[in-house]
Amino acid sequence: MTLLEGSVGVEDLVLLEPLEQESLIRNLQLRYEKKEIYTYIGNVLVSVNPYQPLPIYDLEFVAKYRDYSFYELKPHIYALASMAYQSLRDQDRDQCILITGESGAGKTEASKLVMSYVAAVCGKGEQVNSVKEQLLQSNPVLEAFGNAKTIRNNNSSRFGKYMDIEFDFKGSPLGGVITNYLLEKSRVVKQLEGERNFHIFYQLLTGADAELLKALKLERDPGGYAFLNPDTSRVDGMDDDANFKVLQSAMTVIGFSEEEIRQVLEVAALVLKLGNVELVNEFQANGVPASGIRDGRGVQEIGELVGLNSVELERALCSRTVETAREKVVTALTVTQAQYARDALAKNIYSRLFNWLVNRINESIKVGTGEKRKVMGVLDIYGFEILEDNSFEQFVINYCNEKLQQVFIEMTLKEEQAEYKREGIPWVKVDYFDNGIICNLIEHNRQGILAMLDEECLRPGVVSDSTFLAKLNQLFSKHSHYESKVTQNAQHQYDHSMGLSCFRICHYAGKVTYNVNSFIDKNNDLLFRDLSQAMWKARHPLLRSLFPEGDPKQASLKRPPTAGAQFKSSVTTLMKNLYSKNPNYIRCIKPNEHQQRGRFSSELVSAQARYLGLLENVRVRRAGYAYRQAYGSFLERYRLLSRSTWPRWTGGDQEGVEKVLGELSMSSEELAFGKTKIFIKSPKTLFYLEEQRRLRLQQLATLIQKTYRGWRCRTHYQLMRKSQIVISSWFRGNMQKKRYGKMKASALLIQAFVRGWKARKNYRKYFRSGAALILSNFIYKSMVQRFLLGLKNNLPSPSILDKKWPSAPYKCFSTANHELQRLFHQWKCKKFRDQLSPKQVEVLREKLCASELFKGKKASYAQRNPKLQKLKGGAEGPILMAETVMKVNRGNGKTSSRILLLTKGHVIITDTKNPQAKTAIPLSSLAGVSVTSFQDGLFSLHLSEISSVGAKGDFLLVSEHVIELLTKIYRATLDATQTRLPVTVTEEFAVKSKEGSLTVKVAQGPGGGGTGKLSCKKKGSRCLEVTVQ
Repeated sequence: MTLLEGSVGVEDLVLLEPLEQESLIRNLQLRYEKKEIYTYIGNVLVSVNPYQPLPIYDLEFVAKYRDYSFYELKPHIYALASMAYQSLRDQDRDQCILITGESGAGKTEASKLVMSYVAAVCGKGEQVNSVKEQLLQSNPVLEAFGNAKTIRNNNSSRFGKYMDIEFDFKGSPLGGVITNYLLEKSRVVKQLEGERNFHIFYQLLTGADAELLKALKLERDPGGYAFLNPDTSRVDGMDDDANFKVLQSAMTVIGFSEEEIRQVLEVAALVLKLGNVELVNEFQANGVPASGIRDGRGVQEIGELVGLNSVELERALCSRTVETAREKVVTALTVTQAQYARDALAKNIYSRLFNWLVNRINESIKVGTGEKRKVMGVLDIYGFEILEDNSFEQFVINYCNEKLQQVFIEMTLKEEQAEYKREGIPWVKVDYFDNGIICNLIEHNRQGILAMLDEECLRPGVVSDSTFLAKLNQLFSKHSHYESKVTQNAQHQYDHSMGLSCFRICHYAGKVTYNVNSFIDKNNDLLFRDLSQAMWKARHPLLRSLFPEGDPKQASLKRPPTAGAQFKSSVTTLMKNLYSKNPNYIRCIKPNEHQQRGRFSSELVSAQARYLGLLENVRVRRAGYAYRQAYGSFLERYRLLSRSTWPRWTGGDQEGVEKVLGELSMSSEELAFGKTKIFIKSPKTLFYLEEQRRLRLQQLATLIQKTYRGWRCRTHYQLMRKSQIVISSWFRGNMQKKRYGKMKASALLIQAFVRGWKARKNYRKYFRSGAALILSNFIYKSMVQRFLLGLKNNLPSPSILDKKWPSAPYKCFSTANHELQRLFHQWKCKKFRDQLSPKQVEVLREKLCASELFKGKKASYAQRNPKLQKLKGGAEGPILMAETVMKVNRGNGKTSSRILLLTKGHVIITDTKNPQAKTAIPLSSLAGVSVTSFQDGLFSLHLSEISSVGAKGDFLLVSEHVIELLTKIYRATLDATQTRLPVTVTEEFAVKSKEGSLTVKVAQGPGGGGTGKLSCKKKGSRCLEVTVQ
C-alpha cells in the first residue's frame, strides 16, 4: 500500500510494513526496475544509480519541483534541493547536503544535480551568472585532477569534497569555499590491475597538441610512463581529448591565467617524468650499498622543465641529510630507499598541486568580507568501505563515516524532539544504538587508536606496525568493539579469518578487519628535507611555492603533523560545520558491480544498506510517530471520509480533522493532535485511512457515474425530442413550399400561353410572311457595314513589313477578316513590285536564290558582299560576273591565283599572268558543287565525265565571295540548261582527277575559324586535309 495513488512500491520507507531488511531491499528493487531510482526515509533521500540517462532532469522538472513542497510530488533529488534552498532563502537557515555512498554509487553526479538545480532556480543577472558559472566549472577541474578509473567506477572521486555555497539575502549566489579531504595520492605511483591513474595524465597526453607536448618534453604514448597503467589507457564512454579541452575552458572561466594553466601542466608533466627515473645499485668506496640513476637524461629533462639543477636533484634522490642541533650527517640511500623517496616526492608534488588548485579556485569564488551571507554546504565524501584487504585509507574513511552517522542520529533525534516541542506533544526517549563508543575508540585524545598511532610514530627506538598492533592489543583487550588474534586467544575464540597482523572494529555498519601493514609509513607521510629543499630551489614559480619548508630561512626541526592527526582535525572542523547547519541527506546506492543498467544485486544493495544504516534511519524516524502532516493537507485528502466535512466544510482545519477521525472511531493511542499537525503512530493506521479513502473514492465514483449517466440520458432524450420537432416542422414547411412552387410554376406557364395566344391573335394582321428573315438580314448587313467601315478607317500602313491587322469584332467575321488581311498583303506586295526596276528585280531574285541555297547551311552566308564588278564583252558572250579565286593544287595542296569569269553559257578560268591560257567549262558540263559549312571560301566544281573538259578532273577553288559566286553560277546554269545545279554543303567530299579520286576533309582549327583562312596539307596520295583558321 502506498501513500500516493499510482506510485510504485512504498515511496517513503517510514511507511514500510513489515519493517525488515528483506522488505526494504525488495521495495528498492521494485522501484528500481520501474526506473524509480529515488525513495524517501522521511526527509532523507535514497538514490540508486541507474547507470543510464533518465529524462527527469530537464527544465520542465526543475520548474515542477520548484513550485511544489517536498511530499507533493514523487521522490526526486530536486525535491530535496528545493526544500534546502527554500529553507535557506525564506527561513534564513544555513543548510548542508550530505551525500554518502560507495564508489560508483553516483555521489559526484548527485552533487552536480544539486548544484545545477540551485543554479537554475536562484536569481539572474550578469554578476550572478558569472558566479554560478564559476561554481559549476569547478567540477571539471576537480574531476580531472581528483578522479580516476577504478574497478568499480570509471569516474571515481578519489578525494572527499565539501563545498560551502554562499548566498545573499535574496538567495542569489555570491561565491563559495571548497574543502578537500584525504586525496588518494598513493594512486599517483601505483594502481591495481584494471585501474587508471588520475584523469589529468591521460587527458594531457591525448588532448594536448604536438607543440605543447614538445614543450612539456612528453610523448603521446601512455605506455612509455612507469606511473601509468598501459592496459587501461582508454575508457569506454570517456573522451580524454574532449575532456582536456573542457578542462582548459573551465580553468579559463574560473579565472586561471594562461601562465598559470601552463605551470599546472608542467608540474603534472614533472610527476609523470619522475616515474621514469630508474634507480640502480651502486657501492661507495667503503663497500656500503648506495644507489644511482641509470640514465641521467630523464633527470636532465626534469631540470630543464622546471629550472632545477639536475645534479642537486640526483643527490636529493639518492642521499639523505639528517640534521640535529649540533651536527649534519649525509647518508647514501639504498635502491629501495631511493625508490621510496622518488615515489614520496611524486605523491607529495601531486597532492600539494591538488591542494593549490583547490585554494586557487577558492580565491576566484570567495566572497568579500563584511556582507551578511547564507550558506549551503554540499558534502560529497567516500562512503563506508569493507574491502578484502583494508588498510589505513579504509580506517580513516570508516572513521569519517562513523562521525557522519553520529551526526545523523543526533541531528535527526534533535529535529524530531524540536518538532514535538513545537507541536506541544510529549517527547518519549528513543532507544537507539549510540556509536559514540566507537568514535571514542578511534579519536580519543590519549587512548584512541589514532593517538596510539601518532605516539608510536613519534616514539624513539625500533618502531614497526607490529609494535603498534601490540600496543592496541594491550590497551583495548577488553573493549567490546575491538578484536584481534591476541584478544580472541585470550577469550578462547578461534577465527581463521583473523590474521596475525590484523585487528577488527565493530562499526555501526558491521565488523571490519584492518591490516596494520604500512599504517606507520602512511601515517608518517614523510618527505626527506633534501627533496623539499631541492624543489624550493627550482626556478618554477608554482613548484617553488608548493614547498615553502624548503626555504633555509624557514627551516624547522619540528616534526610535521601526521596524516591521521591532520585528518582527525579536518573531520572535527567538518563536524562543527555540519552541527551549525540544517542537514539534508542523500544516501547513494550502487545496484551492481558491473555498472550495467537494469541489473539489481540484492546481496550488494543489502550490504550497502547495512553500511549506510538505512534500516536504523527508518527505526529512528519511526520512533514515536511514523507519520505527520499539516491539518490543512490532511483534511483536504481525507475529508471525504466524513459526512460532516464532505462535500463542504466551513470550520477550522484542526476541527475538521477531529471530525473525520472521530467518525472513523480511531484509537486515541494512535493519534496525537499538535498545534499545526496531526501525528499518526503506526503505518497500519495510515494504511487503514488510505484503504477507507480508496473505498470511499469507489463509492463516489459510482455515484458520479450514476448521476452522469442519468444526466447524459436525459440530455440525449431532450436533444432527440427537440431535433424531432425541428425536423418535423422543417419537413412540413418544405413540403408546402414545394407544393406552392409547383402550383406557381403551372400558373405562370398557363398565363404565358394565354398571353401569347392573345398577342398572336391581336397582332397577326400586322405581320407578313418572312418578316423575321428580313429583320435578321437587315441586322446582319448593318453589322457587316459597320465592320467594313471600321476596317476602312483603321487600315495599317502600306509597308510590306507591317504585319498588323485589326481583329474581327465578332467571331462570325473571323474567316472573312483573315481573307481580307491576305488580299491586302498581296495588294501591298504587288504595289511594291510595280515600283521596282528590272535591275532591282534581278537582284532580288539572286538574293532569293542564295537564301534557298545557303541560309542556315553556310556560316558565311550573312557576310556576303554584293558589290561585284560586272564585266561586259568577250567571245563567249556578256560576262555575268568576274572574280579572283585561288586554285588549290590537288597534288600538294598549294594555291595559285586565277580569274573566274561567268557568262551565260560558260565558266572561264584563266591565269592572272597569262590571260591567253584559259579553260572554258560549259555550264552543261557542271555536275554539281560542294561547299563547307564553315566561314571559308573553299568550294569544288564537279564536272561530268562525258564532257571533254571533265576528263581533266574537278576544280578545287577558294573565293572570298563564295555565296554570291555560287548563286550566280546556279542561276546561270538554271537559265542555260533548265535544270537545277546540285549544291552540297559538307565537310568531306571527293574530287576527281586523272590519277583517281581525292578525298578532301575540312576541319575547324583551334581559333574557331573566325578568319576563314585555310591551311592545306596532303595526307598520303588520296587525302587532302584542310584546316579553317
